[in-house]
Amino acid sequence: MFSKETYIKRRDILRSKLNSGIAIILGNSDVPMNYPANTYHFRQDSNFLYFFGLDLQGFAGVLDIDENKDYIFGNDVDIEDIIWMGPQPAVKDQAALVGIENTQPFSALKQFLNKAISAGRKIHFLPPYRAENKILLEELIGIHPYKQKENASVDLIKAVVELRSVKEKQEIDHLDQIMEVAYLMHTTGMQLAHEGIYEREISGAMEGIALSYGGMTSFPIILTKRGETLHNHYHGNLLKKGDLLLIDAGFDSPMKYATDHTRTVPVGGEFSQKQKEIYQIVLNANNAATAQIKPGISYKSVHLLAARVITEGLQSLGLMQGNVEESVNAGAHTMFFPHGLGHMMGMDVHDMEDLGENFVGYDNEITRETAFGTAYLRLGRKLQPGFVLTNEPGIYFIPALIDKWIKEGINTEFINFNKVNQYRDFGGIRLEDDILVTETGSRNLGKKRIPIEINDVEAEVNKGGLK
Repeated sequence: MFSKETYIKRRDILRSKLNSGIAIILGNSDVPMNYPANTYHFRQDSNFLYFFGLDLQGFAGVLDIDENKDYIFGNDVDIEDIIWMGPQPAVKDQAALVGIENTQPFSALKQFLNKAISAGRKIHFLPPYRAENKILLEELIGIHPYKQKENASVDLIKAVVELRSVKEKQEIDHLDQIMEVAYLMHTTGMQLAHEGIYEREISGAMEGIALSYGGMTSFPIILTKRGETLHNHYHGNLLKKGDLLLIDAGFDSPMKYATDHTRTVPVGGEFSQKQKEIYQIVLNANNAATAQIKPGISYKSVHLLAARVITEGLQSLGLMQGNVEESVNAGAHTMFFPHGLGHMMGMDVHDMEDLGENFVGYDNEITRETAFGTAYLRLGRKLQPGFVLTNEPGIYFIPALIDKWIKEGINTEFINFNKVNQYRDFGGIRLEDDILVTETGSRNLGKKRIPIEINDVEAEVNKGGLK
């Protein structure tokens, strides 16, 4: 938890951006896995944490814009709770830690909101993403879950996005610190990448590191030798020397801030020449993108720069052909690079995605494309100092997509499909870093970059294995 003054200041700024009414931000509750008493690991709502700071179940925060008052609604524990959970601080004492004097039982929230509604006051709420809170919101203000997204307060969404997009110094300092855990997770994964190891063994070791540092993974680990499947969560493959192992993993800290890195490593510690050639193109795209990131430039333009670097590289190998600009404009590169360059990151690994990607990653000036590949770019808007984002170009050989384009004759003037067919079993390579936009440019977060140069990656893998 940050200082009390941090949360007071955040709520005051949020209040200043709303003209009137009541703003409600729901915390999360426990969610059962397979029966009521066996719950998933609790993860508090990030917006509630940002403004109200309390990392416990069963709370709701309210800002009364007109009366300039903040409230916490929650219940004190009873003796049955104490038996199972131990003694807990009173709600009023917890609220005081984040600068709130007004507390009420959770059961009073519905009456509080009904009184405001009866008086004709606007109820601002964010679009809920959990079924429990959708049901709760219907009970509180009478809006059916299917109608809640369209009735959510755009003013509140935009105000939250504006605040959370620019990271405070204390947030940046924390992100820099937790990059050390990310470094340990990924270098451990690299060192385990040897023949005879199952993917699940490496994934388990990396998740264990996250748990040992008091957090958890910021998303289910993607760790696979079938890296052409972008979000492949299957971990049952046995590794063989020469396989490419794609590892996309992050740490969710005790303060609930995320890391998100991807590295692709050669099982056994030595890239083949063919693997080196594709890897270096992806690394060139990553480095070129980072060099281009600075305030005032759109991330859409950085994405297109990475696309041009990838196109030029693939042309050098005979996989693509023709004019580079025309090829990129036609989207020919998207058969190899079918996703966006990156996304905002912070308390959520896809920061504020629950509020809507278009609110977070786009604005009135820069809107989302509809073309295949570029449509998946989560962040396109102009960058500002304090933005934290990911830079993750990739090259993938996806047999089903190759077959589709051959059958439909898509971009045949820009792609040498005869050569592409020689790469059908290649897999995929993605390289991802976490980037801070500074006043003058950008930098990688953390003290040191997770090994990414070919020689450094091979050396890291060779630290492990059988001696």
